[in-house]
Amino acid sequence: MAEHEDTTHVEHEHTTHSQIFYIAIGVALLILTATTAAVAFVNLGPLNPVVALLIATIKAALVVIFFMHVKGASEKLTSAVVVSGFFFLAILLTLSLADYLTRSWR
Repeated sequence: MAEHEDTTHVEHEHTTHSQIFYIAIGVALLILTATTAAVAFVNLGPLNPVVALLIATIKAALVVIFFMHVKGASEKLTSAVVVSGFFFLAILLTLSLADYLTRSWR
């Protein structure tokens, strides 16, 4: 009887990182937070919000990828969460814009 390899079942390896790795990510987040605070005192003109949002995006990506263990997770589940997140963001922005556009002081 020949051995049958099941190619339809794909196991995802859950990577575990050391405690030092997570401390390094935490230190990086603290450094990026300090950088955000320092940039707030520098006059970059209209680029101040752009730089602050760029740093915030990098911090959010680090948190999502490593602390929420998205790296190595199911791709279908990850894409479902991302799509639903953007869907609810669209609802939030639509309702906020509708409130802003219907105000009488405008």
